[in-house]
Amino acid sequence: MAHFPKLLSSQVAFDMAQTLVDGFNRHYRIFREASREAKTQFEQENWLGVRQLLRDRIAYYDKRVAETVVTLEDEYDAVSLNDEVWQQVKLHYIGLLTEHHQPELAETFFNSVCTRILNRSYFHNDFIFIRPTISTEYIENDEPPTRPTYRAYYPGNLAGLKSTFEKIISSYELSNPFENLNRDISFVVKAIEEEVGLAEIRTNFQVHVLTSLFFRNKTAYIIGRLINGDRTIPLALPILHNKNHQLYIDTALLKEEDLVVIFSFTHSYFLVEMEIPSAYVTFLRTIMPHKPRAEIYNSLGLQKHGKNLFYRDFQHHLLHSTDQFRIAPGIKGLVMLVFDLPSYPYVFKLIKDYFPPPKETTRELIQSKYQLVKQHDRVGRMADTLEFTSVAFPLERFEPELIEELKKHAASQLEFGKDIDGQDELVIKHLYIERRMTPLNIYLQNGTEEQVEHGIIEYGNAIKELIAANIFPGDMLYKNFGVTRHGRVVFYDYDEIEYLTDCNIRKVPVARNEEDELSGEVWYNVGPHDIFPETYNTFLLGDERVRKYFLKHHADFFEASMWQVHKDRILANQVHDFFPYDKKLRFINRYQ
Repeated sequence: MAHFPKLLSSQVAFDMAQTLVDGFNRHYRIFREASREAKTQFEQENWLGVRQLLRDRIAYYDKRVAETVVTLEDEYDAVSLNDEVWQQVKLHYIGLLTEHHQPELAETFFNSVCTRILNRSYFHNDFIFIRPTISTEYIENDEPPTRPTYRAYYPGNLAGLKSTFEKIISSYELSNPFENLNRDISFVVKAIEEEVGLAEIRTNFQVHVLTSLFFRNKTAYIIGRLINGDRTIPLALPILHNKNHQLYIDTALLKEEDLVVIFSFTHSYFLVEMEIPSAYVTFLRTIMPHKPRAEIYNSLGLQKHGKNLFYRDFQHHLLHSTDQFRIAPGIKGLVMLVFDLPSYPYVFKLIKDYFPPPKETTRELIQSKYQLVKQHDRVGRMADTLEFTSVAFPLERFEPELIEELKKHAASQLEFGKDIDGQDELVIKHLYIERRMTPLNIYLQNGTEEQVEHGIIEYGNAIKELIAANIFPGDMLYKNFGVTRHGRVVFYDYDEIEYLTDCNIRKVPVARNEEDELSGEVWYNVGPHDIFPETYNTFLLGDERVRKYFLKHHADFFEASMWQVHKDRILANQVHDFFPYDKKLRFINRYQ
C-alpha cells in the first residue's frame, strides 16, 4: 500500500479524471433530457419527433467522447503522458465514482476516451476498465435518487386492483385524456384474473411499476410486475392514441415471452428517463431472467455499455469453451464473410475486400447502410448489430478452412501476432456481431407444412412492416432473412437496403410485340432506383409449397399498388401502427 501516495500525487491526473467525469456527466444529462422530451413528443403525437430523438440520441455518445478527447489533448497533452500518470488518472476516476449514480456507464465512457487517445486495442490496454470496479448493487439504498426506481402498490386482492391501477395511471401525469379509462382498467383486471386465477391470490399480492414510461414508435409502455406468493408475473401496458387524440390501454402483457419480444434486439431502443439505470436493469431481469444484461442495456438505449458487457461475456465464453470458429453454415454472401462458434449464439460478419459482379458497392457504403439500420426504426424486423474494431481472437480456436477464407476475402482486415502471454492471436480490425438465427431458406426447405405456412406468413409480414417503416430491403431472397427462436422472421442483410421513398415503384410495361413478350432479357428501360414488384414471383415462388402459401396470404405482394400506398403514406408524414405483440392479445380483439 506504500506506493499509493506516490501514485495519487499528480494534480494533472486528478484534473484529467475530473474532466473525464464532467464529460460523462454532460453526456448522460443530455441523454436524460432526450428521454424526458419523448414524453412531450408522445403527448403531442409528434411521431417523427420521437424518431428524431432516437436518431439524435444514438450520436450523442460519440460526440461527447470526441469532445472529451479534444479537451484532454489540448489542455493536458494527454497523448504524451507516461504510464504512471495514466494509472493515477484511473485511480482518481474510481474515487470520483464512489457515490455516482451511473458508475458502470462512466467506466465505459472512460474506456472509450482512453482507447481513442492511447490508440491501443481494447484487448491490450492496461489502463481501461476490463472489469467493473464500482458495485451498482443497492445504489438506491446508499444514495437515494430523486425518485425511487419503482413504486409498490398493495391491492390486497383482485378486488382492489381497479383503484390500484387508477393510482398507477394517474402517477404518470399524462396530459392527454383517456377515451375510457374505466373500461381499460376493467380489461386489465380481467386479464390479470385470467392469468393469476382468483383462487391463487396470496396475502402478499403486490403490483410494482417502474416510475418512468418507456417510449418507442407511437407507444408509451408501463412496465412492471405482479408479486403473488413466490411467483413473479411480468406486466406491460401499452398506451396508444386513438383518432380523437385520446389515450387507451391496448392490452396487458403478462408473460415473459411477450416481454422478451418487446425488448428484442430486432426493435429500436426505448426512450426512458432513468437516474439509476442499473436499478432498471435489475428490475427488468426479474421479469426477463433469461435475457442477458447486455441486451437489456442495449434496449434502454445504453448500447455502448451493452457492447462492453457483451464483450466481457464473450471473453468468459471463450475461456469456458473449446470448440472452434468455423465458416458459418448456409449460402455464402457476395459482400460479407460470416463465421461463427457453434457453442455461441452469435455470428461474426466482415466486409470482404472485393465484391464480384453484380455487386457494385464499397466498404464505406456498406458501413453507412449498417449505421442507417442502427438509427432507423427497426419495427421488430431488422437485427441490431454490434460493431467492433480491433478484436483479438486466439488463433488456435480457428479452423484452418476459416483462416484460408479470411485471408482470401478479407486480408486487409487481419493482423497476426502474439498476445501478452506470447500466444498466437488474430486481430480483426473491423467486424459486426449479430444474434444467430435459422436462415429462412433452410427453415422453409426443411419445414413441415405448418412451418412453411408460418414462415411465409411471417416473411410477407416482415417485408410489409419494413416498407411501412420506409425500408426497402433490396435483396429479398429468403437466405437474407432469419427465423428467431420466437418464430419471427427478421431481415439481416443490409448492403442493398434503401429508403422506400427513394425508390420508383413501377409496373412492367405492356410488351410492344411478341418478340418482347418472349424475350428472356429485360426489354424496357430500368433506372437505378426502379423496382418492379410483379417480377418478384420469379425468385420467390419456385417451391410449390411456398407458392401455395404465398399466394394464399400475400398475393398483393406482387402488386405495385400495395407498395405505392405505403410510399404515398410515408411521403404524407403518416406513421404506421406497429404492434410488437400478437394482435390477438389486443383488448379490442379479446374483450370487445
